Amino acid sequence: MKKIIALVLIVFALNGNAQNSKGIFSKDPIINLETWQKHRIYFGFYLGFNSYDLKIDYKTVGPDIQVDNSTGFNVGIVADVRLQEYLNLRFEPGLYYSSKILHYPNFASEKDALREVNGTYIHFPLLLKFSSLRTGNIRPYLLGGVSANLNLSSNSKSLEDNLENRFRMKSWTTNYELGFGIDIFSEYFIFSPSIRGSFGISDELIRDKDPNSPWTGNIESMKSRAVLINFTFH
Repeated sequence: MKKIIALVLIVFALNGNAQNSKGIFSKDPIINLETWQKHRIYFGFYLGFNSYDLKIDYKTVGPDIQVDNSTGFNVGIVADVRLQEYLNLRFEPGLYYSSKILHYPNFASEKDALREVNGTYIHFPLLLKFSSLRTGNIRPYLLGGVSANLNLSSNSKSLEDNLENRFRMKSWTTNYELGFGIDIFSEYFIFSPSIRGSFGISDELIRDKDPNSPWTGNIESMKSRAVLINFTFH
């Protein structure tokens, strides 16, 4: 997090490095990278963090499984293709890490009640970027699209299940994503913070061999959902 904050501060340092310059957020700024949005294709990279949760639907009403999530990190690259003046197609493959702990009710033993679910995802989002009219060196935008995750931490091929303390999730999942951000044009590059939600479409849970398993028997579906915050540099 300290490194991410330091990178954010670089933008403002560049903006204020000369006393006689007009800053990005001034009333009448000098227009930076004026022809950038006319580029057909451009690339960048991003750093960020995430908070993954699980949406659990049950077959019958009963005590809910509690999910403790922690803040993970993201890193990846961006390929952007301009389709028209206000519409871009973006591909943002990256590595995402997250960790969750499930607390099951009605277990006397902590060994049975707790299940740790780690995720090391290769994230493949394909997004449409809808940009507004540029105002000075600021250009807000909306994002929407679909994504697929390959979970490198998945143990889907394991023959063991929760009876052997093995909680299993599928390797591939699909999601839809919605969010917004802002392009900030500095003298040498574009800094683009964004926030979006990712919502799982497919069920990720692999059931235990016992259909009446106290860990998976009452679960209709288990889908990931996440808040993703990225700081992109072009």
